[in-house]
Amino acid sequence: MAIKPDPDGAHRRRYARQSRRRRLRPGRWLLCIAVAAVAISAAPVLAMRYIDPPTSAFMLRARWEAFRAGREDYRLRYLWVDWERVSPHAALAVVAAEDQNFPRHAGFDVKAMRKALATNRGGQRLRGASTISQQVAKNLFLWPGKSLLRKGLEAYFTALIEFLWPKRRILEIYLNVAQFGDGVYGVAAASHQLLRVPPGSLSAPDAALLAAVLPNPLRLRADRPSAYVLQRRAWIENQMQQLGGIAYLADL
Repeated sequence: MAIKPDPDGAHRRRYARQSRRRRLRPGRWLLCIAVAAVAISAAPVLAMRYIDPPTSAFMLRARWEAFRAGREDYRLRYLWVDWERVSPHAALAVVAAEDQNFPRHAGFDVKAMRKALATNRGGQRLRGASTISQQVAKNLFLWPGKSLLRKGLEAYFTALIEFLWPKRRILEIYLNVAQFGDGVYGVAAASHQLLRVPPGSLSAPDAALLAAVLPNPLRLRADRPSAYVLQRRAWIENQMQQLGGIAYLADL
């Protein structure tokens, strides 16, 4: 028995397929946009695993603010120095001062964040809840602030950095982009400009002194240290010893 053609059924099936394609199209576009955004943002992060950053978002912002303020005398000092040419005391000092769990965490120090939340509920602010990885993400790619958008982007770039870079590279870039004074970025510029010594010759007290100004490099000075800075330097030196000295960073 011959089967009669069913033009209406074929039409309905074709219409159903087209409807499904139309329903999926917005989802496909969103997926494409998301993949493109990740690729575009991950590309510079991956590149900086091998290429030393010529500048940072914070440096560009500092230049712009100096220009807007009419500061003709402003000079930004930034000199890259490779890991092998930096005193190991400098690396240990910033870890002791800023992020003692740096070798062990994956970008976020959950314990420190919980302490910060508990302290904030009491009306105080805890320094040190932000890891070195988070500070690298912020300094390289973002801007100062506490908005949810910036915090979200910071977490995103921190995750990328931890996934794409080894720990030693993260610490190397942090030492080179951290601000140590007004217009002074990186341990090389700081050691030459503020302490008059090359970065490879920094002693433990010198390194602790530079690390002591990291919480507020525009107010705290390594070249003219206040009593507070000297007290903080002594604390950092003590922490460096308790961590076991430069052997603490041997596995990075």
